[in-house]
Amino acid sequence: MARMHSRKKGKSGSNRPTKPVVPPWVRYTSREILLLITKLAKEGNTPSKIGMILRDVYGIPDEKMITKKSITQILKEKNLLPEIPEDLMALIKKSVAIRKHLETNKKDKTALRGLQLTESKIKRLVKYYKRIGKLPSEWKYDTKKAGMFVE
Repeated sequence: MARMHSRKKGKSGSNRPTKPVVPPWVRYTSREILLLITKLAKEGNTPSKIGMILRDVYGIPDEKMITKKSITQILKEKNLLPEIPEDLMALIKKSVAIRKHLETNKKDKTALRGLQLTESKIKRLVKYYKRIGKLPSEWKYDTKKAGMFVE
């Protein structure tokens, strides 16, 4: 996939296996994986962090093959999903960090351009999440209140 704000091509990544077969080394059942996911979510981990922990610590390459549900679907059923989606929160954190940098470095035009690109991504993502119903229609991104979301 191409980059959003430049004329460059994207990075290539590894491909998943074509046949969704549960590997023979996975010793966890579907119920045990559900319990692991809820435990990790209650500890304050994000869905992507939960996936990395399951992969690296527990040796579960893809929980969706075993449980037939994604991590976000499982967290939504258990009412553990955060109100602001994870990718939007990451962009908000990046925007706050760039604003903090610009307070001390006022002449940094490259950072200003990065802030503009980041906030345009935020606005585009908010529009999408409002359309599909993940965010309420009255939710609005405010640059002054963005620091509160991060805390």
